[in-house]
Amino acid sequence: MAEKPLLDRTQVKKAVQALQAFLKNKASGEALFLDEAQHVSLLFTLWKIPKEAQTIRIPLPHGQRSDTEEICLFTRDEPNMTPDQTQRFYKKLLQERGVKSISEIIPYKVLKTEYKPYEAKRRLLGNFDLFISDDRIRRLLPTHLGKHFYKSKKEPLCVNLQSKHLARDIERVIQGTSLKVTNKGCCCMARVAHSGMTADEVTENIEAAVQTVVTKLRMKGPVIKLIHIKSQTSVALPIYTSDLGHLSVLESKQAQTPKDKDSASTKQTKKNKTEDKKQADTTAEGKRKEKKGKKNKAAAEEEEEEIPQLVPIETPIKKPKLEKPSKKKKLAKAPKPAAVKKGTKAQSKLIKKTDSKVKRKVPKVK
Repeated sequence: MAEKPLLDRTQVKKAVQALQAFLKNKASGEALFLDEAQHVSLLFTLWKIPKEAQTIRIPLPHGQRSDTEEICLFTRDEPNMTPDQTQRFYKKLLQERGVKSISEIIPYKVLKTEYKPYEAKRRLLGNFDLFISDDRIRRLLPTHLGKHFYKSKKEPLCVNLQSKHLARDIERVIQGTSLKVTNKGCCCMARVAHSGMTADEVTENIEAAVQTVVTKLRMKGPVIKLIHIKSQTSVALPIYTSDLGHLSVLESKQAQTPKDKDSASTKQTKKNKTEDKKQADTTAEGKRKEKKGKKNKAAAEEEEEEIPQLVPIETPIKKPKLEKPSKKKKLAKAPKPAAVKKGTKAQSKLIKKTDSKVKRKVPKVK
């Protein structure tokens, strides 16, 4: 169990009164016109970043939501009923159980069909301040709601609609709060009250919230370092500061860890030294082997340089090769007759023509 921080009630009440006075003086024109109440939150600063993320449900003695806030309920689809019939069925159920804080009921089938576009989801997110869902469909909602519900920290809170004490359970969920402890930082915030509450109601809510957070945090040793109270537009006012004794405990734990680190570092240095020695030995052996190899090569080269003795070798007498008969010479082609001159050709043609004229037969005359 973690240690309980010692809250001074008078100091908490002074901080609450100072915050309320600041909100009255610095209220914006829109808040005055719409009569909107600002949220009052607790800011927790932890000594260490948690190893695991955690969500803590915090019941409060006084409701931290105003009556003007809009609340939406997601229900499952009843068998053999249309979406309108399921909506009427759950409205009648809530009236019988005395639940009057729910402003709208949306069946699961309507959520899948009518709120499928991106713009419809964004409109749904902006129209309501809180979302509640039937615990039987809580695993089906993230795929249909989208990441914007979870980024704006408006993911639906689960309620058992089959409970006998339905009105009490819904009121606890609506008027209670939750603290999300992440493993990405050492600060977390929970909404505890609103500016329309009295100072005593706010202080009682703060004390109850701090007590539940300290008991449910899954951390060992000193947990909470600082606690501040703030609104949406104000500076954070401190209401608790951890003692320096917690710091000494943390320093002692941190001093133990460096010893282990030093021992591990000495072991590593020893290992490194032994490895360096082994490497030096291997390099020296390699150099020796290289020198021996060079000496052997030099001796082999000297042996190769010695002049060998000449020994006469008997060569076999080769027979002279007989000359092969040469191939038959090709017959010489007959010389072509000398070309006749052009003038002689013309004369011969004329002679032939004259002869043909002379040789013509003359017809005989009777």
